[in-house]
Amino acid sequence: MKRALVIPLLVFFVLVGFLYVGLTLDPHDLPSPLVGKDIPQFQLTQLKNPQATFSNSDLAGKVTLVNAWASWCVTCRQEHQLLMNLAKQNTIAVFGINYKDERGDALAYLQQLGDPYVMNGHDLNGRVGIEWGIIATPESFLVDKRGVIRYKVNGMITTEAWTKTIEPLITQLNKEPS
Repeated sequence: MKRALVIPLLVFFVLVGFLYVGLTLDPHDLPSPLVGKDIPQFQLTQLKNPQATFSNSDLAGKVTLVNAWASWCVTCRQEHQLLMNLAKQNTIAVFGINYKDERGDALAYLQQLGDPYVMNGHDLNGRVGIEWGIIATPESFLVDKRGVIRYKVNGMITTEAWTKTIEPLITQLNKEPS
């Protein structure tokens, strides 16, 4: 009879242990297989000018922040003021990938909230987003001068993440040779 109680009790404690560990993990801290690798080759039409393109060559030679966003994304709206502040401070060139969004909706969003982006690519079907490993918006990628992804933010960039992690990394990357 004691053996019949020990096995279910042991299984219960193992499950409680897994649950405890799972609850302590940060869901925004998902590793990206692209960190440390070259940005994917891509070419999108520009959001504001569909006759022009946005591609890898636009990011070359400078430290950049590539932000995937959409007008339908509530969290993108919350993050937008931070991006506007970055544009005003001219700390880093911010590029956008407008992800699975209607062009008119995206343009209205930028008209209403302001446009912090140097350039935006329009990824209506999400194919370029798949290449970048985008699973949700917003997501941001810190890209070095050589076109290597050095850091990825899943979800909204917080002020704390910016000051403690991203900004010091930008300073370090700007000191590295091209």
